[in-house]
Amino acid sequence: MNKNNPEKQSISVRDRTLDLSSPKIMGILNATPDSFSDGGNFNEVEAALGRIGLMISQGAHIIDVGGESTRPGSEPVTEQQELDRVVPILKKAISQFPDTFFSIDTTKYRVAEEALKLGTHFVNDVSGLQKEPRFLDLCVQHNAGYVMMHSQGNPKTMQKDPAYDDVVTDIKQYLKKRIDEAKERGLNNIIIDPGIGFGKTLDHNLKLIADLKEFQDLGCPILIGASRKSMIGQILNDRPVDDRLTGTIAVHYHAMLNGANIIRVHDVKEAHDSLQVFNAITSVE
Repeated sequence: MNKNNPEKQSISVRDRTLDLSSPKIMGILNATPDSFSDGGNFNEVEAALGRIGLMISQGAHIIDVGGESTRPGSEPVTEQQELDRVVPILKKAISQFPDTFFSIDTTKYRVAEEALKLGTHFVNDVSGLQKEPRFLDLCVQHNAGYVMMHSQGNPKTMQKDPAYDDVVTDIKQYLKKRIDEAKERGLNNIIIDPGIGFGKTLDHNLKLIADLKEFQDLGCPILIGASRKSMIGQILNDRPVDDRLTGTIAVHYHAMLNGANIIRVHDVKEAHDSLQVFNAITSVE
């Protein structure tokens, strides 16, 4: 058995269980025109379905569908715009790929509600309940999972001057408070995400990855999403977005060694290759 996070070996959502005895891959589907990496590529339903099918064939266990860019400096979109982008995709994808877990990446109540009505398994909330505390009751109602991510500020301003007393301690305390609140409301299907790049400097991000094991005693599966992010570009002397794959794999591999249960990626095939190597090495007795 893989030993990367012995505290949490599975999570149950709706009527299914996601086995986390080894790390899992969350594939990113951006149904947006302006995402930092692949904006505009998968706006149309058929293109999106093709991309989802490819990611599943390459080893994705969860597909995370988002209709609003959260890149630094991005402008918010209306609720209706977001619904128009994600609902047609989810409606077809969930029925077409019934063995795959789906997540809705949103901070808007109605978007999450409509996605859950269609059968989505997780709400991935980059605001960590700051924008929509009603997500707790909504997820309880649908027996869905909730991805609780930490962010400082909002996407438009979050990278202007992020500051912490101690980034690991501060974020851990924030997540602990929110987890306790969720459990009091009856929600136990929680995944935590320290929020790489969301109101953090390069040093903050590096510290979070290096000390990720500190988050294990919160008792929730840990998700890390560093795919193609600016921290990698900074480390690699301003490497452009489309040339950050190797850096992404290195960051995520280190995160898995330090307890990450789920990695959120654009490049599923390469992530799955690294995961197979990780599982082979860590399963040696």
